[in-house]
Amino acid sequence: MRKAKDKTGRLSAQETLELWQQYKQTGDARIRDRLVLTFAPMVKYIVYKKAREIPARCEVEDFISCGLEALIRSIDRYDPNKGATLEQFAWTRIHGAVLDELRRNDWAPRSLRRWDRDITKANEQFVGLYGRKPTRHELSESLGISTEALVTRQDEIARSHVGSLNTVVLAEDDTTIERIDTLHSDDRDCDPVHSAMREDAKARFRAAFERLPERERKVAVLLYVYNLTLREIGEILGVTESRVCQIHGQITKKLRTELEADEQLFSEVA
Repeated sequence: MRKAKDKTGRLSAQETLELWQQYKQTGDARIRDRLVLTFAPMVKYIVYKKAREIPARCEVEDFISCGLEALIRSIDRYDPNKGATLEQFAWTRIHGAVLDELRRNDWAPRSLRRWDRDITKANEQFVGLYGRKPTRHELSESLGISTEALVTRQDEIARSHVGSLNTVVLAEDDTTIERIDTLHSDDRDCDPVHSAMREDAKARFRAAFERLPERERKVAVLLYVYNLTLREIGEILGVTESRVCQIHGQITKKLRTELEADEQLFSEVA
């Protein structure tokens, strides 16, 4: 007689074996899907237990997908004659697949990750015993290494935690702030105050330029926009090269006089 399910609704080892045997005999994908759904919570349990070790740039869902693929493969490759239950076999294969994926996504050596775990464990044990965080000297003593070696290891561990600059650090209502938004930048073009000053300077220059006589504005455009030489401009205007030079001098003098009061503004955005 078939055993009843336990109080959690999970299939017993015998029921799981019978279901697996039906799948092997018929190849019915629906039976395999039922087995996958039965053990899917186990995949999430293994992944979330390892969540602290998952690099910040990686998504937990990717590791769950990796675990589910390992679960499906374990169902297809399971051999009851080797003594393990399907659950035990699947656990081993899923756990191994998640570890392999962690190592594939982690550029830091395993030895450094062991140091990370050892330092964290020693820190937690000290807090449990004394109710406070240890000093570096106390932590290094509990690990049996020098303070200098501990600092070196901690610096290496800190550098190994590579994260995405697009990681969200604050999400509130309709506001989302990514890590890149919190970084200091020396690029003045990204400074809103500098950008406002630059736009103000442009507006004042345009206003002063518009007040120049049409002939002088034309010379300035030909010289600075079309990059013509003084001789070429003279040929267009029907004047000598020296006359164009005089006009250019007048333009410079008038603009300097017009914008003299804004000298400080222009020096800031130069």
